[in-house]
Amino acid sequence: MTQNQQAGRRGSPGAVSRWVQRRMNARTNTRIRRGRGSFMGMDVLILHTVGRRSGQPRQSPVAWFADGEDARLIVASGGGSRHPDWYLNLMGHPDQASIELPGHDAEPVTPHRLDGADREQAWQRITAAQPRYAKYQGKSDREYPVIRLTLR
Repeated sequence: MTQNQQAGRRGSPGAVSRWVQRRMNARTNTRIRRGRGSFMGMDVLILHTVGRRSGQPRQSPVAWFADGEDARLIVASGGGSRHPDWYLNLMGHPDQASIELPGHDAEPVTPHRLDGADREQAWQRITAAQPRYAKYQGKSDREYPVIRLTLR
């Protein structure tokens, strides 16, 4: 079995899919930096992480939900059976995370994965604001992590 076939069996995106995703992310990041921070009716920020294996800086547009004045909630959905790379990078190097809101410079954040009642309360607020997340979750065999990003 070739390496590409093995990657396909694990649910990994192919080279073309990764290229398209990088291009879309770059365009969305440009829009956010120009002050247009919404996508498909959701508020979007740029999540700055460090690659867990490469150590290289990464920037991913991610939908967010308000959680008080100095915190944002994000959901690691990724639309598939595995966690998105940005989530793995965030959890791999949590001390190097920052967020960039539309038209603002990046600010350092502390990520905290919510569990139990905290996750359930946040999930209810998220799905009330964006019911599509409940629909996505219903199609997945994994529980989507909910992460609170608190400004440092």
